[in-house]
Amino acid sequence: MSRYQHGDVRAFELLLARHRKPVFNFILRFVGNRERAEDLLQETFLRVIKGGCSYQREARFTTWLYTIARNQCIDLSRRMKLRQTASLDAPSHCADADGPTLMESVADADAAVDRRAADAELQGRLKTAIERLGDEQREVFLMRELLHLQFKEIAAITGVPENTVKSRMRYALEKLRDQLEDYRELARVAP
Repeated sequence: MSRYQHGDVRAFELLLARHRKPVFNFILRFVGNRERAEDLLQETFLRVIKGGCSYQREARFTTWLYTIARNQCIDLSRRMKLRQTASLDAPSHCADADGPTLMESVADADAAVDRRAADAELQGRLKTAIERLGDEQREVFLMRELLHLQFKEIAAITGVPENTVKSRMRYALEKLRDQLEDYRELARVAP
């Protein structure tokens, strides 16, 4: 980022190449719609360009970048809450085409047909359960589990104390556990 601030345009290309996919995946999981996620990703990097001169190296670049992305998601969420009707163009569900899903990467390639069916059902249920989390809990869960950020970094991005972040994560995990309780026994007996 320092190189970009000093006029090196190729440095921005490197930043974009390095951070585009993880930021996109974070935004996609936050908003749940590929088209909106692409728009927000574009807006996020436009804000990086516009705000490049104001970036100060006090915090990590990723903290600053994810703060911008998070704010874009929150702004969209607020705008969507003002809408009284759901868009007919919005898909009922959205898959991440940039890579395998969590269940695909964890599932055994030789798993029995019934096990694969159960995995697919669990994957759908997990996605739905994450979407049902409140915005604050969902963003903390995604930053921690998807981006592997430390609680301290999440606190810096969200602007709340670290203990608040930990509480939101705990509540998110409790809600997910409750919503997926019926899969606990299946996980114990699965090969």
